[in-house]
Amino acid sequence: MYKAEVRGPLILGNKDYRQITSDIIAPIDNPTPGWWKVALAISLVMASFGIFALYYTVRYGLGTWAVNNSVAWGWEIINFVWWIGIGHAGTAFSIFLLILRQKWRTSINRAAEAMTVFAVGCAAIFPAIHMGRVWLAFYIFPYPNTRGPLWVNFNSPLFWDFIAISAYLLISASFWYFGMVPDFASIRDRAKTKAKKAIYGFLAFGWTGSTKEWLRYEGLSYVLGGIAAVLVVSVHSIVSTDFASSVIPGWHSTLFPPYFVVGAIFSGFGMVMTLMIVIRKYYHLEDYVTASHLNAIAKILVFISLIMGTAYATEVFIAWYSGNPYEMFTFFHNRITGDYSFMFWAMVICNAVIPQVMWSKKVRSNITALFIISLIINVGMWYERFNIVVTSLSKDYLPSSWATYSPTWVEIGIYIGTIGIFTAGVLFFFRFVPMIAISEVKSVLKPTEITEKH
Repeated sequence: MYKAEVRGPLILGNKDYRQITSDIIAPIDNPTPGWWKVALAISLVMASFGIFALYYTVRYGLGTWAVNNSVAWGWEIINFVWWIGIGHAGTAFSIFLLILRQKWRTSINRAAEAMTVFAVGCAAIFPAIHMGRVWLAFYIFPYPNTRGPLWVNFNSPLFWDFIAISAYLLISASFWYFGMVPDFASIRDRAKTKAKKAIYGFLAFGWTGSTKEWLRYEGLSYVLGGIAAVLVVSVHSIVSTDFASSVIPGWHSTLFPPYFVVGAIFSGFGMVMTLMIVIRKYYHLEDYVTASHLNAIAKILVFISLIMGTAYATEVFIAWYSGNPYEMFTFFHNRITGDYSFMFWAMVICNAVIPQVMWSKKVRSNITALFIISLIINVGMWYERFNIVVTSLSKDYLPSSWATYSPTWVEIGIYIGTIGIFTAGVLFFFRFVPMIAISEVKSVLKPTEITEKH
């Protein structure tokens, strides 16, 4: 049971149910703020640059990238894994914290679920463009054909990625959307224009709030939640198997599935921290996203950071303990030292060292410090994916095939474009959808408030 007397109330300001609805819907009813327009313009410019880089890739081929026969996976696969990792936050908040009965999740899960949908959508771009001939992407779709079985090559990691991404995107989007139906009905009932009333009425699916509807709504939530709980583990396990099923030094490891899953949740929670600080700051929702919420996220990040540090140490220890000269070379001469030592130590410092300062309550209470640390975590997780992909491929078994890798402007442009698409999606979410689940926040109002003693 959540003890508000010990951990503090989840909702500040002595709100009643009407105030909660008004406060959360206010950003939708109020005029568009200037900073939102500026941020959207910047994100659309970034997205346009990315679309041009995608066009350039399709027009002139993968020769516009810096990938070569040795480092065949470059920034595209790095960024694919990075975006998939960020996309794990929504289901982690919505399912795992629900199972653990963490009531503080109610102010955060809606934004985390939205972030999941946009991040997974960005991730889906990279495997498709990495095929080279993207107009042949239908080869991996399950449809009747004359080229053999229903799926052409079940042994292809590309097919695994297709199944993982499509299933995860479908469930995440469904879970996110159906959770918003009661809130769309609230906006519909308060709408003052016919157009707005018609749009949100359509999105609400005729919701009336009857007991029968609530029972079915909660039943559907548990069904989708159960499916999503399995997917949040299986999706990144599948992505890790893309690497672990090979015999490349640094990849051939049974540690990869749990390592990837935990890392994904780590980067996802880091991005959630970033997003919630922005929401509470610019939309003045400090009464709903309180210091206690950020403190809880920070504690989870500290715990997962310890797991990440243990995983890094385990990788290095196994490489040494195995006595395999190829593994030892990859870890000790191409990561810890060598051409890519900066990336390795940046990963360790950003993911395993810096988050440990959040053991201090003073740091956890400093919003600026938490914001900076959350950004550092996502930078560190990007470096982790770089280490995994590039360092193992650049120097494999044959010195004659060794090659260096650094991205071209086209690869950088595609990555910038996905950041623009993600940011634009989040901004539209801010503007037209309740950022906090109204019905769920109301459900925890009374049980978690501090009752004054007279």
